[in-house]
Amino acid sequence: MRLFLASYRFGAFADRLAGLVGTPGRVAVIPNACDAWPAAWDSAVASDVKPLQQQGYSPEVLDLRDYVDQAGRLERHLREFPLVWVRGGNTFVLRAQFARSGADSVLTALLRADALAYAGYSAGACLLSPDLHGLETMDDPAEVPPATGVEVQWDGLGLVDRQLVVHLDSATDPDGESAEMLARYQAADVAHWALTDDDVVLVDGDSTEVLRG
Repeated sequence: MRLFLASYRFGAFADRLAGLVGTPGRVAVIPNACDAWPAAWDSAVASDVKPLQQQGYSPEVLDLRDYVDQAGRLERHLREFPLVWVRGGNTFVLRAQFARSGADSVLTALLRADALAYAGYSAGACLLSPDLHGLETMDDPAEVPPATGVEVQWDGLGLVDRQLVVHLDSATDPDGESAEMLARYQAADVAHWALTDDDVVLVDGDSTEVLRG
């Protein structure tokens, strides 16, 4: 299993993502963490496509809303890509869209089989934790029903064994919500990784590294 989990985009380690996937090629960009913000959706996608192109990748948008109740079709499409890129936004909305499309089971199976690599930042990284409790400090679960038509799910995909705290001490978190979330995990003795926007968790087979920028 190959995972590149960042607080913000590539962090300070775009080279390590390239090392994880080999020569940059096609990448499926999954932007559904932004589905609760339709007015900002297109600009959010564009803001990720350009940096990927600058790194030599060929990004293609894969909207999970096009695969609701079509897990088999989604799997066939995902198998065409060596890499998926899952951007930030609302983690709860992203989790709901993974469930509706079957991406939660399909992508998990593909990753465990090492059929492709996964790069996710912010919500896209937090999604892989064991559960999503604590993230309501930063993301609003109430956005899920109107954006997706389903109820909130509190389980993560469980592909890593601890929670992630993202945007620590970052300009992307001007209200200090990440520090509040970190304090909550520390007080409850919850295993976690705390990441600044330069930091990355890199999983490559049996090896897990926390890269500090």
